[in-house]
Amino acid sequence: MRARRQPRQLLSALATLFFTAPLHRKIAAALFILVAVFVLWQEPAQNGEVHGRVTQVADGDTLTVMDGTGQAHKIRLAFIDAPERAQAGGSAARDALKSWVSGREVRVRVLEQDQYGRSVGQLWLDGRDINLALLDSGQAWHYPQYAKGKQSAADYARYQMAEAQARHAHIGLWRHQAEPPWRWRARQRAANQAGS
Repeated sequence: MRARRQPRQLLSALATLFFTAPLHRKIAAALFILVAVFVLWQEPAQNGEVHGRVTQVADGDTLTVMDGTGQAHKIRLAFIDAPERAQAGGSAARDALKSWVSGREVRVRVLEQDQYGRSVGQLWLDGRDINLALLDSGQAWHYPQYAKGKQSAADYARYQMAEAQARHAHIGLWRHQAEPPWRWRARQRAANQAGS
């Protein structure tokens, strides 16, 4: 088994290549390095920001943003949970999000990657926190199981207040007895396991 080259050896090999190799090998090596840097640059965003245009809205808390380089970023909105598409209220939540952001330039403050490879973050449009707006309009739940310890105390309080006000005003999901999506998903998993 070949031993891994040390960084010093790699730099020495690159220097030798660029100082002694024929021109066509130098060009090929430079192209290879550029492609490698581009591929590494395209890794999913982690703890940073994504700026781009919304190209798809999958549901009330998941969308795709195309950045300036043409890279598509699948985004899961942080700290909230909207109904699943097959769940009551799922279409309304998706349609509300779509009406606000579809085709628009947005900014996403990425907090982490989830188990499905999506960037989890706060979505901003013209200075407006869209995650919070979904709570204000009664299209999602604040997700305290996820938000505790991850969300700032001030944002946590704002999100809790927005959900409580929407619930009190009976708007969006709160017009009827709504089932939280985490319970709905657990019930669906249990039904699928029982059917297997």
